[in-house]
Amino acid sequence: MSFAKSCIQTAEVNVTAFDFVVKNAKGEDVDLNQYKGRCLLVVNVASACGFTPQYKGLQELYEKYRDQGLTILGFPCNQFGSQESRSNDEIQEFCETRFSIQFPVLAKIEVNGTDADPLFQFLKKEAPGVLGTQAIKWNFTKFLVDREGRVVGRYAPNTQPSEIEADILKTLGL
Repeated sequence: MSFAKSCIQTAEVNVTAFDFVVKNAKGEDVDLNQYKGRCLLVVNVASACGFTPQYKGLQELYEKYRDQGLTILGFPCNQFGSQESRSNDEIQEFCETRFSIQFPVLAKIEVNGTDADPLFQFLKKEAPGVLGTQAIKWNFTKFLVDREGRVVGRYAPNTQPSEIEADILKTLGL
């Protein structure tokens, strides 16, 4: 059991988003501690979804605010309508050629169920959805994390990236 996962279960330590390690598209560890002091927008993404055009808006936000401290992390997920059936390599190529994505798009994961990635277990617990439900309902659910690693917002799949801009500015302190 990972350190962060055990902390979530015991609630003995103040866990933040920066306490997790995820995998990149090559299967290598990515310690989210490297983003400490930056704001994160964490999104479960898919390449064959009606919301896939949001990649463009996410890239625009990234380009606009990365120098002020914003990092966007995309996590491909195939749990909703099998809309991300591509391999990690194919996902990287799709993101690069179709949307010129420059922010990290990490390894494909599960966001719900018993095999949900520990980071998403944490995000859902910290920012439940409508009526307190934790389950993610569809692709392109977004979580905003402040510079201290606290989850400060959760946004529905149909929320356009531009609609989050004011909250991002506030979280960045701009």
